Amino acid sequence: MGGTRREVPNDPGRKERILDAALDIVAESGIHKTTHRRIAARAGVPLGSLTYYFEGLDDLLVQAFARLADTMSVHYRHTLERAATRAEAEAAVVELVCGPEYGTSREMTLIFELYGYANHHPAVMAIARAWLHRSRESLKLHFPAHVCLALDVLIEGWPIHRVIEGAPLDRALVAETVHAIVTGLDPRD
Repeated sequence: MGGTRREVPNDPGRKERILDAALDIVAESGIHKTTHRRIAARAGVPLGSLTYYFEGLDDLLVQAFARLADTMSVHYRHTLERAATRAEAEAAVVELVCGPEYGTSREMTLIFELYGYANHHPAVMAIARAWLHRSRESLKLHFPAHVCLALDVLIEGWPIHRVIEGAPLDRALVAETVHAIVTGLDPRD
């Protein structure tokens, strides 16, 4: 005889679909227009499913933002892990700033929403803070801590400016800036 009904899910992946649907709704409409009903409809699940997995909308949003931070941190880490030399590591940083895969339009919208929500929500602020630390740990694969701090601020800030300006970044300028930071703060090469 198997476990109880609660121990054996009849719809594996449902919780993840709900979290992804929540992020979709937040990206499309903002947190202020995100509701249980809209999330359930997007996820294709009964409304009651949300109360099965989450204590309320607040809990759902916290877990959704944690999922976003985890997903983006993994991509960030993999981008830096592929670099074998310091020059490749600099190019990886440029890719994080300018490339199409990290900081997509959807992700940037979600980051803006996360930061705004974190400003008034300690649990989400903790997620944002942990994400910063994970990013810096990934940068430490190639650079000393003080360089990691400067590069991480650049990686966070420049895409924000790109969104606000509504214009692509000058990849050559970004590369020159990354190189200047790295060699100016750690001139070992």
